[in-house]
Parts: sequence; structure tokens; C-alpha cells
Amino acid sequence: MTTDSDIERVRQALPTIPFLRSYKGPIERLGGLTNMVFRLGEYCVRLPGRGTEEYINRENEAVAAQAAAAVGVSPEILYIDRATGDMVSRFVEGAMTMSPEAFRSVAGAPTRAGIAFRKLHDSGAVFPARFELFAMIDEYLGVLSTKDVDLPDGYHDALREAASVREALSVHPLPNVSCHCDPLCENFLDTGHRMWVVDWEYCGMNDPMWDLADLSVEGEFDAAQEEEMIHAYFGGEPTPFERGRIVIYKAMCDLLWTLWGLIQLANRNPAADFRAYADTRFARCQALMRTDAFRTALADVAQG
Repeated sequence: MTTDSDIERVRQALPTIPFLRSYKGPIERLGGLTNMVFRLGEYCVRLPGRGTEEYINRENEAVAAQAAAAVGVSPEILYIDRATGDMVSRFVEGAMTMSPEAFRSVAGAPTRAGIAFRKLHDSGAVFPARFELFAMIDEYLGVLSTKDVDLPDGYHDALREAASVREALSVHPLPNVSCHCDPLCENFLDTGHRMWVVDWEYCGMNDPMWDLADLSVEGEFDAAQEEEMIHAYFGGEPTPFERGRIVIYKAMCDLLWTLWGLIQLANRNPAADFRAYADTRFARCQALMRTDAFRTALADVAQG
């Protein structure tokens, strides 16, 4: 539901956007966990959330968003303020904003997501940033060291155990390619024929298996959904090495985004219960790291 304060914030931004300065039409709030996203007729306006300047490089995001649009994975970008992060893209008519429930109920959605990832990863697009998992964990821990918020019990123990992950991944690294890196379900827009991907705040050159793993976690995919996405992406069965990296990254994305959730909690983001969000993600990370499947994945990845 769009509130008066939401509308006021958008209207304050409109004078800086040349083609929207005189806009008088309806304004609809579309959502967003940290940012505020609105539909204004044929346009989609994104305004950054409070505190995001602590961990988002808006220059990197701008370059990547335009590159993703150029290769046909993201909607057309019409305006970017590289200082504030305000952004306007073309609204995709007839598209459904995805959710875990939508990925379960809409036929072919995991397939279309896998195809979109393959298109992005094979595009040759070069993003200015690198998505470095363990460097980001260190960065987020640094941010949290200035906040009054507690890590989940056992977090540093799990991080020490993840040294084996770092070692396995480094033995036979995959070439880094342009990746989204934050495939929250709501960052996917499905027309039923094509899946669009939006929100490039966390993107960078990365191991492509991260995107597959993270979407499986964010979408709460069951085994059938995960296999549908994976087979669409690979055009068949992945190797044990590739599948192992997906398993490993499913745990590691929870290890990372646990900290992101705590930053939102510290910044008093009202969009969700971020204490529960962080605790749930960390518990899921711990559970997967204790399984035989995770140990097998580590061995497969190290073997290459």
C-alpha cells in the first residue's frame, strides 16, 4: 500500500529526472526490502534505502545495470543518478514480480530463470566490481563492529569451518563472469515467456554457480525446482564439480546474507523482522554444512 510519505518522497525526486519533472499521474509502490520501488505509468522508479550507502557502490551498480540491459537481461535503463542511486527503468508490462510461491506455482519459472542466468553469464559483459565472498563477509563484519547488534551464537565458529570451503573453491576456480549475485525472488520479473532480472546493487564478476545456488536458496526451491533450473542452465546434467559448487554456495550465501540481515536490523529497516531473518539464514547454513552432501560437494570441488 502506497502511503502519503511514500508519494512525497517520489515527488521530491521527480524534479531531478528530466522526463518526469511534470509527471502528475498515479504512483504505485511496488515493494523492496531496502529500497523503495514505484511504478509511474510506463516508468519504474527506484530510490535507495536508508543506510545503503554504507555498503553499495552506486557507480558500479550504474555501469552494471546498463550493461545488463544492453545484453537483454534487464529492462532498459532510462535514468541514473550515480551520486544518489536514484534510477528509472522501463516498466515491464504484463510481468509478475516473483516470490517463492510464484516460483512454485508458475509453470516453467525455474527454467526461465536458468535461461536468463545463462544469457547473462555467456554475454561477455564486464562489470566493474568483483564479488568476493570472503572479502564481503569481512566488510560486513566491519560494518557490524560499529553497530549495537549481536551475531548469532556460533557464527565465528562457522566462519572458521568455512576455511575448508575457501580452500576447495581455490583449487580449480571457474572463470569469473558477469553475475547478479543477489537473486532475491523479487528481483525477477516473469512474463510467462521471458524472465527479466533487476536490481544490480550487489553484482560483480563472480563464479557463475553462485547465482544458481543463491536463487535456489532465496526461492526455497525443492529438489524438482532446483533440477529444472540447473538443467535449463546447463542444457543437461552438470558435472559433479559444477553441482558441488552449487551445494557449497548454498551454505555460503546464507553465511553472508546473515550479516546483511543484521545490518538491516541495526539500521532499523522496518521492511521485515531482520533478527528472525538473520537467525533463520544462519541456522540453515549450519544445517547444510553438517550434512554428508556438503562434505561430498567439498570433495568433488577440490577434485575438479
